[in-house]
Amino acid sequence: MEENLGKEWEGHLTVDVYQNANEIIVQSAVAGVKGEDIDLDIAKDSVTIKGLRQRPEGLEQNESLHQELHWGKFSRSVILPADIDIEQAKASIKNGLLTIRLPKLKNV
Repeated sequence: MEENLGKEWEGHLTVDVYQNANEIIVQSAVAGVKGEDIDLDIAKDSVTIKGLRQRPEGLEQNESLHQELHWGKFSRSVILPADIDIEQAKASIKNGLLTIRLPKLKNV
C-alpha cells in the first residue's frame, strides 16, 4: 500500500473485446473525452488506452453532492488473443464510444 503514496490515482477504463476470423475489436466508453486527449499504444499482442477526462470549467469539486464520474487520467491495457497487424490498426470515436479495429496477422 505504501508504494502508491505520492502517485496520482488513475481511473479504470471499462472495455469490451470482440473477435472474428479477421480482426479483434476493442470498444470503450470515453464520453466527455476529446480525441486529442486519448493516447493509444498498440503492440502486436496488446493495446493500451490512456487519456484524460477534464472536469468542465466552473464546477468545483467541493460543490459535489454525489460524484461517481472519474475526472483526470485513466488507462487500460488489454492482452490480445492473437497477434495483429499494427500498421493496419484503425481507431474512431462516435457518440462517446471508442472503437479500435485491429486486423489479425495472416498465417504464412
